[in-house]
Amino acid sequence: MHRREALAAIASAGVVAGGGAVAAYGGPSIREVLDEDGDDGRQYEPLEIETVAAPGSEAGTVLVPPPGEPMLVDFFATWCEPCIEQMDSLGQAHDRIGDEVRFLSVTNEAVGRSITEAELVEWWAEHDGNWLLGLDPTVKLAERHLGTSYPAAVAFDADGRVQWADSGVKTADELVAGIEQALESDT
Repeated sequence: MHRREALAAIASAGVVAGGGAVAAYGGPSIREVLDEDGDDGRQYEPLEIETVAAPGSEAGTVLVPPPGEPMLVDFFATWCEPCIEQMDSLGQAHDRIGDEVRFLSVTNEAVGRSITEAELVEWWAEHDGNWLLGLDPTVKLAERHLGTSYPAAVAFDADGRVQWADSGVKTADELVAGIEQALESDT
């Protein structure tokens, strides 16, 4: 075996082993990156995210985090079963507290390549989404806040600081409690 082939084989084995470890044990969660309260305390420069015309959402853009306004960002993927499960809790949380905080669900799926916009809107309507729906094709927002697993949620206070973040399926009560952390920091 030539030296390059041997090095390629070793590197491939490392990638497969690392991928297997992440699949079996998971990567770091959002909570592991944050302190024990789920607050990283950092203030973030807003990123412009494209929004889609769908139930509860208009086509355009939104800044994340929006200056002077608290926001809950939900990271999801249409192929993710736990994300589908989370939609009901998001809807309940939105009904309970959506007038106090802006809700945004964001996917970084490649609309136009891996999914059409029509398919995304159909998925959104089928799962009762009724708040802003955004696209993160550059993955900048996801790189900043997602961690390694879907679904994930991040609550920003009005100053653009993360006050709560967690991954995995959450109940409406857990989402509302996270949002309330962000709202309490504004008082």
